[in-house]
Amino acid sequence: MIADTIILVCIAIGLVFNTLGIIGILRFPDVYTRLHAETKTTTFGTIFLSVAVIVYGISRLLSDGDAQYLTLSVHTFVALIALAFTNATGAHAIARAAHRSGQVPSPAVIDRYSEGDA
Repeated sequence: MIADTIILVCIAIGLVFNTLGIIGILRFPDVYTRLHAETKTTTFGTIFLSVAVIVYGISRLLSDGDAQYLTLSVHTFVALIALAFTNATGAHAIARAAHRSGQVPSPAVIDRYSEGDA
């Protein structure tokens, strides 16, 4: 019962943050703000969805004793770690490629990419 509640809360939080990421992509004006909204919210939302899967696997492992649920939890945890690193790295690579292709943020106060090119 407690595990089911934790799973439902984690799924709800994950879906809300992933939905906010979609709204950010549709509403924000340039590639940098869209990328920021998408990266932050979908990373956070996917972490909560993964936590829901891990809690589900652990709860089923404890109730049934079947080892396949341990495998599910471990694989989800590994995917979660990979997501945490690759999402940030990918966002940085996309932002750098956008800047190199001429997409300059319009009201930029500090532009570290142009400082690095000089």
